[in-house]
Amino acid sequence: MNVAQNLSRARRFFPDRAAIVFEGRCLSYRELDEASDRAANLLRSLGIARGDRVALYLPNVPEFAVVYLGALKAGAIAVSINAIFKRQEAEFILKDSGARAAFTVADLAANLAGLDCPALERVIVCDGGGGAGEGLDALLQKASPDAAIADMEASDPAVILYTSGTTGFPKGATLSHGNVVSNTWSTVHHAGYRPEDRLVLFLPLFHVFGQNFIMNAAFLAGSTLVLHRRFSPEAVLESIAREQVTMFFAVPTIYVALLNLEVAPEQVASIRYWFSAAATMPKEISRRWTERLGRPIFEGYGLTETSPFAAYNHDFQHRFGSVGTAVENFELRIVDEGDAEVPLGSLGEIAIKGPGVMLGYWGRPDDTRAAIRKGWFHSGDVGQMDDQGYVFIVDRVKDMINRSGFKIWPAEVEQLLYKHPAVREVAVYGMPDAAAGEAVAAAIVLRSGASASAEEIVEYCRAQAAVYKAPSRVDFVSELPKSATGKILKRVLRERV
Repeated sequence: MNVAQNLSRARRFFPDRAAIVFEGRCLSYRELDEASDRAANLLRSLGIARGDRVALYLPNVPEFAVVYLGALKAGAIAVSINAIFKRQEAEFILKDSGARAAFTVADLAANLAGLDCPALERVIVCDGGGGAGEGLDALLQKASPDAAIADMEASDPAVILYTSGTTGFPKGATLSHGNVVSNTWSTVHHAGYRPEDRLVLFLPLFHVFGQNFIMNAAFLAGSTLVLHRRFSPEAVLESIAREQVTMFFAVPTIYVALLNLEVAPEQVASIRYWFSAAATMPKEISRRWTERLGRPIFEGYGLTETSPFAAYNHDFQHRFGSVGTAVENFELRIVDEGDAEVPLGSLGEIAIKGPGVMLGYWGRPDDTRAAIRKGWFHSGDVGQMDDQGYVFIVDRVKDMINRSGFKIWPAEVEQLLYKHPAVREVAVYGMPDAAAGEAVAAAIVLRSGASASAEEIVEYCRAQAAVYKAPSRVDFVSELPKSATGKILKRVLRERV
């Protein structure tokens, strides 16, 4: 078994089909397979062996797929590093993973110069030499275009994807070949990928959503990736029309941005399927999207630690506001603090069991034992399940606000505020309060041309919900801090107050 066998299969059936379209370039399945064969042989010539770690410190460029697949073909473990990380952050991951080789671009290469990483033997720049010797293209041309794919066990590590590190240092979620292969098959099955589909990909490849749910699943289906370096609304909308994109994947904040741009149905007429994951989709945004464009946003749920796909809304019935039911071969439970299953409809932590659950956190056995108990991965997300198995996410456990003993879920207040006509985007979070322990704070981006006062927002909440859920502090901001995947960074907002 090897994740890279998906590419060989696609080449066999669709050799001349575009695997990746990127900034005027087109890489066919034959060309991608050949290039990744060269990358595998290059790594072997550098002494990279089965189980060695190879770091990808790369933005969304085709070379990411080439090196990623080449590393897996060689039996190595691909380590993804966030492309917006600076020197110290990249150094931590390189040292923690023990990577022997790293691939990067010229703009990032300086961050890897002179690091204290004893295991790191070689840094290769993918867009030229960058002053550090031969670049990737020249090295690949010297390597053979035919490579044997390493025969790996399902339990062998394939990739290490580091968590966002919102608390403490990032942890490397280690996914096996079996994890990734089974999860991409589930993705193709449930979401209905077809060989003729063209999938837009602007979410970062270093993140599990872009890497597994979109890239690896597309290669399994023999589909085409329309790759973008990042989400730029104008560029993405233009390429949807030019490339006749059929499937669109994003996080809720991107759907918010497109709604505020008042995207017209004719601009995205080629798209047959909309999908959202990685954060809770506000019901109001989902409703407005369906009304404007005539198609629902299908939702999924999972985490880096589950490869990521664990729940889907859904093959047979789309249930508004839910992330769906467990995908094939997975189980979901809602449990209390003692890991006992709670009654249907009750709140608790979402626990996940199935073939996508990671091997563990790289080099962190204690953290692994705390996260995976009796085969169940404990997500840290609070949710509830109805009598048909549909899961509704409430919030993250760590984001719950305790105001004088009252539990407040920020997502509930956010759902309310999205109905306010002046609110474009909002984040609700807890802040310290001497009397109540914690108080509710809201950071709001107003719609263009709209106005509102803090007092108006507070009174609006008091009129619509229990008064203790209303914000004690309202800040109007030009934008909300976000991660590379588009998640709102509430820890940054907490630090500001």
